[in-house]
Amino acid sequence: MGIKSHKPEEIVAELRQVDVLTAQGNSIAGAVKAIAVTEMTYFRWRPDTEA
Repeated sequence: MGIKSHKPEEIVAELRQVDVLTAQGNSIAGAVKAIAVTEMTYFRWRPDTEA
């Protein structure tokens, strides 16, 4: 499996998608899975979020 490089615009859109999904009652783990990135990547992109 190759490494996918995300553009800044894609990262912002995916973080917003996670915000929407979590606001709808999904867990962070479920929301991150829906956007097809790992939790580690999510927390690297959004370091102010507590695990």
